[in-house]
Amino acid sequence: MAKRLGRGYGSGKGGHTSGRGQKGQKARTSIHILFEGVKVKKSTLKKFPLLRGKGKFLAKKKPITISLDKLKVFKKGSKVDLDSLIEKGIISKKDAFTYGVKILGKGSLRKDLEILVPMSK
Repeated sequence: MAKRLGRGYGSGKGGHTSGRGQKGQKARTSIHILFEGVKVKKSTLKKFPLLRGKGKFLAKKKPITISLDKLKVFKKGSKVDLDSLIEKGIISKKDAFTYGVKILGKGSLRKDLEILVPMSK
């Protein structure tokens, strides 16, 4: 079993400094996660534009990509929109409305379809 720090002399690793040595930054408390150690250098946090509230460091949500090969389930001349993609089971309803959909030109398609969702060239 591991020794528990700072729980008295009987724990085997307790007492005066509890295994942290004497003095210094690490002996007192933990270092802040964004601390970079140099005053002159602009910190990573300051380089970001000022954003308030939750979600400050979250990546932008990208749309779900669908290749042309998956559109072969549609009949000739049919409309391809969010509802029809959900109906055919290509994407889930929750993901479609959360992230959005984009059709990419991966593969080939020999049918004439009316596409009503964003797509690449």
